[in-house]
Amino acid sequence: MFKKLIRVFKDRELRNKLIYVAVMLIIFRLAAHIPIPIVDADRLSDFFNSNQLLGLLSAFTGGGMENFSLVMLGVGPYITASIIMQLLTMIFPQIKEMYQEAGEAGRQKFNQYTRYATVPLAMLQGFAMITLLKNQGIIGNISPFDLVVAISLITAGTIFLMWIGELISEKKIGNGISLIIFAGIVSGIPRIVQQVWTEVDIAPDKIPSMIGLLVLAVIVVLGVVIVTEAQRNIPVSYARRVRGKKSQGGISTFLPLKVNSAGMIPLIFAMSMMIFPGIVASFFVQHSNETVSNVALFVSNTFQPGNIVYGVLYFIMVFLFTYFYTSIVFDPKNVAENLQKHGGFVPGMRPGINTAKFLGKVLNRITFLGAFFLGLIAVLPFIGQAMTNVTNMAVGGASVLIVVGVVLESIRQIDSQLTMRDYDEL
Repeated sequence: MFKKLIRVFKDRELRNKLIYVAVMLIIFRLAAHIPIPIVDADRLSDFFNSNQLLGLLSAFTGGGMENFSLVMLGVGPYITASIIMQLLTMIFPQIKEMYQEAGEAGRQKFNQYTRYATVPLAMLQGFAMITLLKNQGIIGNISPFDLVVAISLITAGTIFLMWIGELISEKKIGNGISLIIFAGIVSGIPRIVQQVWTEVDIAPDKIPSMIGLLVLAVIVVLGVVIVTEAQRNIPVSYARRVRGKKSQGGISTFLPLKVNSAGMIPLIFAMSMMIFPGIVASFFVQHSNETVSNVALFVSNTFQPGNIVYGVLYFIMVFLFTYFYTSIVFDPKNVAENLQKHGGFVPGMRPGINTAKFLGKVLNRITFLGAFFLGLIAVLPFIGQAMTNVTNMAVGGASVLIVVGVVLESIRQIDSQLTMRDYDEL
């Protein structure tokens, strides 16, 4: 490990990339502390501390929402736009063809549509958040001009983060959007440690619970690493071809099928979908109609992290999104066709449709295990919270899942760049 770190920092190009990524993340953290001055900061902090759902949402923006900063929405609108575009690929064959079969140009066009969709979603979410805080008395009466300026600043902040994320992704040190979420989560660790230390200081009898929390965190990390790195190797052979005096092919290799091909994306998708009902219900909690108010209060309480219904739905959403995203990133039919074009085949399987069915069958089986374990790890902190009575575990569990996944992905990309440099030296 230390030898690898030394190699990374000795390589000038790779070192400059790491410094560049670090600077971009520092800029994000600075932007998260630039407030939009239309709120009462003290009342805003009290409101977020009393609402666990909004506290969870703020944790993924690095406290930007709690500060009502320029980047208060984080990359949430971009993630929402990505979910919508991915869902549209299942509805409209033309969009799916553009994403999967049109090559790099098609993917760039698909990403451009996602960026376009981010703008109205950021405006809508910014307006919704301002309305929510206004209903809570945190924001007073503001003029239409101030409202337009605030929404414009919030939207610009989201677009700014989306741009930073793409700049980071170009350096191939990790996914930029995931690294921004990672930076937001990591920035909240000192505060979580301080809260835990305060609880121990006030109630020493909670020390066994804290030890249990630490053990649970280690189990979650190990589980994520195992599920993320596990794969099924499908043997692939290539027919020998003779062209003139040259012989090509005739080699055997394998096709790696990951147990969790979707990575941490299902967790982020599921989190975004689970937060939405609670946020919408918050608008109607103080409605003048008693029936509407009671229904909104019921929905808001149901979708609070730690609630058993929330945990069950969260598990189901992670499970389904794992299958959904896997079907997008890995198409057995396309893989089988590419193997056939290059003279490859799976031993015992006829090339073409039979190979595609075999790959699909194997993928469904191993994805079931990946989806189940990913969902189980996602709700494990809720179970630990019920057993140990320690608060903030819901936030910590989701954070650990994303942080570990992002770190593994970044390490994998850095390793690939080091490997390329080894080949260049040879």
